[in-house]
Amino acid sequence: MDIERMMTMSTLLATLNQTIQTAQFSGAVLIRQHEETRYEQAYGFANRSEEMPNHPHTRFAMASGSKLFTAVAVCQLVERGHITYNTRLQEWLELPEIEGFGDVTVHHLLTHTSGVADYFDEEVMDDFEQLWLTTPMYHVREPEDVLALFQDQPMKFKPGERFSYSNSGYVLLGLLIERVTGESFRTYIEKHIFQACGMESTGYYRMDRLPKQTALGYIDEEGGQWRTNIYSVPLIGQPDGGAYTTLYDLDLFWQHFLKGKLVSEETAALMLTPQVEPDDDDSYGYGIWIDIRDNEIFRHYIMGCDPGVSLISFIYAGTGIRSHVLSNQTEGAFLLAQELDNIAVSGV
Repeated sequence: MDIERMMTMSTLLATLNQTIQTAQFSGAVLIRQHEETRYEQAYGFANRSEEMPNHPHTRFAMASGSKLFTAVAVCQLVERGHITYNTRLQEWLELPEIEGFGDVTVHHLLTHTSGVADYFDEEVMDDFEQLWLTTPMYHVREPEDVLALFQDQPMKFKPGERFSYSNSGYVLLGLLIERVTGESFRTYIEKHIFQACGMESTGYYRMDRLPKQTALGYIDEEGGQWRTNIYSVPLIGQPDGGAYTTLYDLDLFWQHFLKGKLVSEETAALMLTPQVEPDDDDSYGYGIWIDIRDNEIFRHYIMGCDPGVSLISFIYAGTGIRSHVLSNQTEGAFLLAQELDNIAVSGV
C-alpha cells in the first residue's frame, strides 16, 4: 500500500472511530480483504451489569441476518432434487384455505414476493414488542408456534405481484425444510451450514440458556436508562431470524458460500443475482440484499434489527473486501454503514 493510500486509510479509520465514540457504539467490527484482517475492534459491554466488555469473538444475536442461512438450506434442497424453485408450498404443507395461498412457490418465499401476511408487517407497524402482548415470547419455540400469528390472515396481494418484506415467508421456508428433511430446521442448519463451515461459535441459543461469551441485547431508554431485550424477542431463533454468531464465524460463512462450498458456485451466483427490485437503489436475490449504484453491483449484504440487536454484513463486489458489524444495540450497526462504504471505495 503506497503512502498516499495509507494516509487516506488512516483518515477513514479515524472517522470510523470518531463515529463509534460519538454514537457510544456497543458491539464489534471486522474488515477483511481476501484472507487478511484490516480492522478488528470491539466496544462497549456484553453485560452492562457486570461491566463485561465485548470482544471480537463475542457471540451476538443476528436478528433477520440469519434469514440467509434458511435461504441457503432451501437452495441445498433444490440442488439435491427434493424441491424446485417453482415448487408450490401446498405440495408439502397443509395450508389454510385462504385465497391465493395455494399459488405460493419457493421462489416467492425466498424473494419476499409471496403476498403472505407478515406477522410483523413493517408497512403497518414498527413496535416488535407489541407482538408478545397476546402471544408471550416464551411460547415461541418452534416454527409452528409462529405460524399461529399469521395463518388465518388474508393474503396481502397475489403471489409474484410485488415485493413486501416478509418474516412469515421465511417461517414457511423453515417448515418446508422440516417436512422435506424430517429434521428440525435448526438441526438441519447446524449440521449442513454451521458445522460444514466450522462455525463453532454460531447457533440458535435459548435466551434463558445463553453460552459463555454471548452479548446480552440492550434497549436504551430516555434518561440514560436501559433494559435487556429478554422480553422483547422470541425465546429462541426461528427460520426468519435470531441465530447468534461471531465476527469470524460470519466471515467463515461468507468465504464458504462464495467459494461454492455450501451450494454450487452456480447456485451461489443465482442467489446473488437480482430477482426483484424493491426500490430504485436496492434489489433482492435469494436471502441477500443487493446494492446497485450506477447500474453496477456495489455490494451484496445482509442486515438485521430487533430490539437490542443490529447487524450489517457487506460483501463489496470486485474488491475482496468483507465488512461485518455486530451490535447489542437496536440501531448500533447501521450508524457505521457510510464509513464502511468509504473504506471499501478507497480499496483498503
